[in-house]
Parts: sequence; C-alpha cells; structure tokens
Amino acid sequence: MKKIIVLGAGMVGSAMAIDLVKKHSVTVADLSDKALEKLKQKNNSINTLQLNGKNKALLISAITPFDIVLSAVPGFMGYETLKTIIETGKNVVDISFFPENALELDSLAKQNGVTAIVDCGVAPGMDNIILGYYNEKMKLTDFECLVGGLPKIKKWPFNYKAPFSPIDVIEEYTRPARYVENGKVITKPAMSDIEYVEIDGVGNLETFNSDGLRSIIFTMPHIQNMKEKTMRYPGHIEKVIALRDAGFLSKEPIELNGVAVIPLDFTSKVLFNEWKLGENEEELTVMRITLIGDENGITKKITYNLFDQYNVETNTSSMARTTGYTATAAINLILEKLFAQKGVFPPELVGKEPICFNYFFSYLKERGVNYRKEETLILQTKLQN
Repeated sequence: MKKIIVLGAGMVGSAMAIDLVKKHSVTVADLSDKALEKLKQKNNSINTLQLNGKNKALLISAITPFDIVLSAVPGFMGYETLKTIIETGKNVVDISFFPENALELDSLAKQNGVTAIVDCGVAPGMDNIILGYYNEKMKLTDFECLVGGLPKIKKWPFNYKAPFSPIDVIEEYTRPARYVENGKVITKPAMSDIEYVEIDGVGNLETFNSDGLRSIIFTMPHIQNMKEKTMRYPGHIEKVIALRDAGFLSKEPIELNGVAVIPLDFTSKVLFNEWKLGENEEELTVMRITLIGDENGITKKITYNLFDQYNVETNTSSMARTTGYTATAAINLILEKLFAQKGVFPPELVGKEPICFNYFFSYLKERGVNYRKEETLILQTKLQN
C-alpha cells in the first residue's frame, strides 16, 4: 500500500481521493476545513490535512512523507505548486491546468529524478492520450477535439452550470485561443468561430474556440491542422460575449464610489452563484475526438465519442469521474512502474506507449467511463457527404 497525498479537496480532488483509497493510504490537503470535513463525511478512511499550499515551506513539509503527489489545486497556483513538488523529488500527476508551459520544468524534473504527468484530465488529458497513441501508428494530418461539461437541466439565462470552478471557466472565456492551420499557429479571441454540431444523447450544441491544445502545439508540430473547441447549449456564448463586450470581464480597475473595483472580480462573484453546480445536481460530459491520417497507404478517420452522466449511485459528477479517474489511472500507472521515464510528460507522450494507452481505457471502463470508437476510410466519408 502506497502513501498518496492529494492537493485539493474540491469536487474532482474528492472523487480522486475516494477512488484511490480503495487500494492506497490517502491524505487530502486543502485550506478549507469545510471541504475537508465534507470529504471526511463521505469516506472516513481518508486522512485530511489543512494546508495553505501557497506557503512553500509548509507545502514541502506536507508532501515529504508521501510516495507520490496528485495536484488538483486551482490553476493560478498550479505552476509554482508543481515546481515545488518536483524540487522536493516527488513523482506527481497534475490536473491544475495552469496557463504556463509545464515543459519548462522538464529539465528540473530530470535533475531531480521525477516523473511528472501533467494536464491529465479528460481534455486536456484523454484526447492527448488518444492523439499520442495514433501518432505512432499513423501519419496524422488533422486533429480536432470538441468537449463540454453541461448541466442536465438547462436554466435561463445562461443554460450552464460549471462542473468545476467558475473562475477557471471565465479564464477559458478570456484567454486567447490558439489552434494550428496548415502548419501555422493562429491565435484568435476566445469564444470566436461559433459553429453548431449534433451530439448523440444531447442534440444540437454550439462550439467555439478555446485554448485547449496546450502542450500538443509544441510536441506535435508536424500535424498540419489541430483544433480544440468547447461545446455549450445554444445561446450560452452569445450572453457571455455580451458580458465581455460590455466590459464585465475586464481586468482593468474602475472607480466605484471612491473604491477601485476590477470588473472581472465583481462578475466572477456574481456568476459564482449563478454557475455553481449544486451538490447533487446532475450533469454530463460530452467529447468528440477526430483524427485523420494515413496508415499503410490508406487514409482513415478515427473518431472517439464520450457521453458520460452524473453517477446517482455514488453521487459523483461526470466531470469528476471523467477528469479524476484519468488522473488516478496515471497515479497507478506510475506506482505500478508501467511508466517510469523521468521528466515532465503531457499525456500525449504517455499515451504513445501501447501499454499505457490500454491501461487508461481499461481503468476508466472499470469505473463506467466508456469511449466509443469509430473508424472509416476517408474516401467513404467523402462519398457519404
């Protein structure tokens, strides 16, 4: 039995701890006593530790006794937290999805003999793993990932609830989106290029640009066309764009009754109550991954579809399941020494190994998270269209 510390007792962090404690000794650290107590009520075999992760000395002291670290801290503190974990010499899986480039810590991880798997959720995460695997089998020309976390019941006016922190959702709506077209990296505003797509089990959804390619821009530069788009119920993004264009998402302070107020902070506070997913509110995760490329002289289109719903038996959200169980699979992958390379590895560099690729899918299937694969010849696709 290995000793694991999970940094973060939020929705996903708690689900990961409950999954891992079946086989390991698990401690969850968080600043919030309330979050830790709620987790303890769900599973009393999990140890808890109140911790201010921003304090480097306290963080080092907390993680030192453990065999491996699973970081699920908020994105704004993710990079520094990961850096400290690596400096402490601990293997780590990270799902904080920070904006900085994790590959900049690769040499530090190698120096400290650390295996660090980053961005290991559903997207980024499983889409990268699938891409990495097929990149070894095919000469890929196109990669597209459409992904969304959605409430089961639509509520006016936004038709949306955040299955993770609303702060991180707003970051997704404000960070410029990068994609690759004809081998060139193109940057556009987030929420641009709105299109519509039909998704089985859900119906018509709108898609828009978001900055989800992350590491694959650097690790897969030979793929000519790559794009990730976020999916929402129709009409949602129009309202968010209206907020942005009216200045509600601005980070520039304005004066209000003699007090400097940052509009984004105010908006985040208001939207937190509007977008926060209820404790047992049902939601779903949908994803469509499409790859096109040549295999042994034959051009193929490979599609993976995910449709996952809130688990009413365990009261576990779909986003926590699809994100969290990918990360806990990676934890076990390292502990079982199936992946032992040293350095910082985004999921595409892990998924390229067949044993790792198959491990992720088997692990998720055991927990009821199922991906449906379709394969067609590209010529057949064109004829059908």
